[in-house]
Amino acid sequence: MRHFPVFVNVDGRRVVVSGAGETAIAKLRLLLKTRARISVFGADPEPLVRQWAEEGRITLTERPVETGDALCARLFYAANDDATEDARAAAIGHAAGALVNIVDNLDDSQFITPAIVDRDPVTVAIGTEGAAPVLARKIKADLEERLPASLGVLARIGQAFRVRADMLGDAKKRRAFWTKFYFGAGDRALKAGGEDAVRKTLETLLTDGIETRHGPGFVTFVGAGPGDPELLTLKARNALHEADVVLHDKLVPQPVIELARREAIVVETGKKGFGDAWKQDDINALMIDHANRGAHVVRLKSGDPAVFGRLEEELDALDRAGVGFQIVPGITSASAAAASIGRSLTRRGRNASLRIITGHDAEGFADHDWRALARPGEAAAIYMGIKAASFLRGRLLMHGADAETPVTVVENASRTDQRVVAATLGTLPERLRQAGITGPAILLYGIAPRGAAAAVADLADMHHEAEAV
Repeated sequence: MRHFPVFVNVDGRRVVVSGAGETAIAKLRLLLKTRARISVFGADPEPLVRQWAEEGRITLTERPVETGDALCARLFYAANDDATEDARAAAIGHAAGALVNIVDNLDDSQFITPAIVDRDPVTVAIGTEGAAPVLARKIKADLEERLPASLGVLARIGQAFRVRADMLGDAKKRRAFWTKFYFGAGDRALKAGGEDAVRKTLETLLTDGIETRHGPGFVTFVGAGPGDPELLTLKARNALHEADVVLHDKLVPQPVIELARREAIVVETGKKGFGDAWKQDDINALMIDHANRGAHVVRLKSGDPAVFGRLEEELDALDRAGVGFQIVPGITSASAAAASIGRSLTRRGRNASLRIITGHDAEGFADHDWRALARPGEAAAIYMGIKAASFLRGRLLMHGADAETPVTVVENASRTDQRVVAATLGTLPERLRQAGITGPAILLYGIAPRGAAAAVADLADMHHEAEAV
């Protein structure tokens, strides 16, 4: 880290800007959000700079900065869009003891101005050490969308209420209180009735929190999606942020798990390679135990929890124990796999329906209506089908399926190590062996890769064949 991020107090302090053109205006727009006393020096100022001076928002001197003009300045900006003049002005700022920034000159600047998301008094600063300004702008845009415009007003009102919120006692209750306020109830109250309604809402939340201080916990089932953290829903991210306990399957990747709070208890409840696995009853008992202690438990499942996730078994256990729950759906692997090969899961004239089936069930290889699936124009997304590939081929061919029916295999769908293998029903087991598929994969029966995706699949196959040689 070359630049240490700090927030400088400029309340009532001088900030001097050398330059009054477009370059200076870009900095002034940010500085005008502060409580600094802003002095601008520059010949032939832009009309907007004159307007700000006439409105009393800045002090304007229509000449270049001179020695003595930067006395008592906390910050000094050289923004003349001229390297020679900027160097001269910067020397004046240095002599006055101010921190100096030369616009578009990272090496000679003592500080940099980050991209800012302003929700005063909440401020988010984003810097990239000058390496990727476009990346900082993208992050800023994303945060602008995620943080409601009302957040600053809510933070100001909430700040005055913090002492009252201490009545809730433990940190977990206070965290839940403020989460409800900032990301739901407070915003709704502000839109409905203004600041008075916000203060009444704080009182109501406080009363409810005190009354339920020793109440039961809660379980949120969260779909982690196929693996790419960017495919998580906002609701899933919020649930992870609020969780006291996270119980996750083995297929959930580490970047998703790391979105949980540092203080959260994180437990993997999946299989350990080919060794022992957690029993379903043990997982149920662990969820219920944490919830009965008052914890917010997130049960984090790969893909969508309602698709081959044994969801209802766990819901039944919670019902019997009297533990409340909610379900946050996720993007299932079939959707991610189809997207990766440029296909939809259904298409008029190709397949009007889609079967979602599994290659394995609790008894071993799963049995299905093979006669129906073998008909021309049928399609299926087959989960857990790699080890069952020969079994699937045999059953389908036995019931009349065409050996040339396309089957696309997508390993680690949506992840950086994703691979696509294009096959037919007749060649499926051999193609899987050639490719050496080891990660979680989904079979798209009756759906072939599209153009570029097919080419990528072929190149991947050629690469693996070359390695084998």
